[in-house]
Amino acid sequence: MSWLYTILIIVGVIVIYTLINALRLKKAVTSLNEEEFKKGYRKAQLIDVRELKEFEGGHILGARNLPSTQLRNRYRELRTDQPVYLYCQSGTRSSRAALFLKKKGYDQLYQLEGGYKKWNGKIKVK
Repeated sequence: MSWLYTILIIVGVIVIYTLINALRLKKAVTSLNEEEFKKGYRKAQLIDVRELKEFEGGHILGARNLPSTQLRNRYRELRTDQPVYLYCQSGTRSSRAALFLKKKGYDQLYQLEGGYKKWNGKIKVK
């Protein structure tokens, strides 16, 4: 019977952790569908947080590559007074990047819902 309590406690901790992360993410970044994203990204800093190989394989026209693995060292390249539009392949890395940037004082953070794989707009391939 004690193993049942242990499993319930573990499941409870996982659920609470997931809820807390979802709330933090909701406060840090605004998810935009493709139409909303298209309306604002030209007046903002458009950042692709995927790795260089992915970026060179195709990216949204006008995007700058700032891989999430380099963000801790390069985040100062971004201006705090302008909106930052983030995207990755599916939305996971851009969410983590937004949480990090929020901690560093960036307030106008937006991400592409569904990521690059759902993008139907103009792209550039190197």
